[in-house]
Amino acid sequence: MSAVADKYPVLQELGVEVISVSVDSHFVHKMWNEHELSKMVEGGVPFHMASDQSGNVGRAYGVWDETQGVEMRGRFIIDPDGIIQAIEVLAPPVGRRFAESVRQIQAFQHVRATGGKEAAPAGWEPGKMTLKPGPDLVGRVWEIWNPSME
Repeated sequence: MSAVADKYPVLQELGVEVISVSVDSHFVHKMWNEHELSKMVEGGVPFHMASDQSGNVGRAYGVWDETQGVEMRGRFIIDPDGIIQAIEVLAPPVGRRFAESVRQIQAFQHVRATGGKEAAPAGWEPGKMTLKPGPDLVGRVWEIWNPSME
């Protein structure tokens, strides 16, 4: 959470909003932000921290751990139409890589901007080659792109 808070301006430049959700109460969020996160990120968390004490959001998104009564750590990229485009759920000992989240957001935004006429292959970054889905590409992807190109 501190990494996302620290890099929040990057997400805002991309037109992205962040909402964190946990089973902790808003009182716990306030204390955590004031006594922990604000020591890692100047000003603390700049986005909304939502409380899901009942676990309803966690259940809806498939990250609720019924046996422990907690939500697993997940990241969801949701497009402007409310459609989930990407899901990443990691066990607590391993953190996410912010740069990969940004890369994926940029790729989804590019594909959306082209109306689906271009696809972003693995490792795609802005300015790199995209693929043009269609009958001409079927069986010929290997001629245009391969993983060693990323």
